[in-house]
Amino acid sequence: MEKDCGAWINLLSHKVKTRLNATLQNLGITGVQSRVIYYILSHYQEGPIFQRDIENVFGLSRSTATGILQLLEKNGIIRRESVESDARLKSLVPTQRAAMLDAQVYACLQETDRMLTRGLSEGQVQLFKEMAAQMLRNLDDWDGEAADNASCGKVHASNPKSSQQNIRAKNKETN
Repeated sequence: MEKDCGAWINLLSHKVKTRLNATLQNLGITGVQSRVIYYILSHYQEGPIFQRDIENVFGLSRSTATGILQLLEKNGIIRRESVESDARLKSLVPTQRAAMLDAQVYACLQETDRMLTRGLSEGQVQLFKEMAAQMLRNLDDWDGEAADNASCGKVHASNPKSSQQNIRAKNKETN
């Protein structure tokens, strides 16, 4: 059976996460934490970074972002500082430990990208990025169409037989 786009994306995501986690294990961080660290270090000079920024950039729920940031804070990689204009807001500030991890995290992310795109032309990589961005927009649009989200359970005209019908037909053939 040929894999659909979602299956390919899931497979790639799993392999990348597994590889990053194994590679970064000796640094005491995970692949997701490395991307958050890299984001904070890359954008810290532009202005304060808040948890909601991490949630938006990485598409994380509030509880998932909280868990990641709490671990980074516990491990001395970031600290949270109150903002003068609103004490309820906590800016995410990289520590010296984050700065020490920066080169290793960057090298690991670069190597992962290099291995992912090995054998592909610059044009193919650019096309992939454009297609992935469009797929993300499609899913964002789908999220906005809450009434249509129930359509996953419906049988579509392009696939009129349900799985149960396919199984029944197969069983009849073998009997």
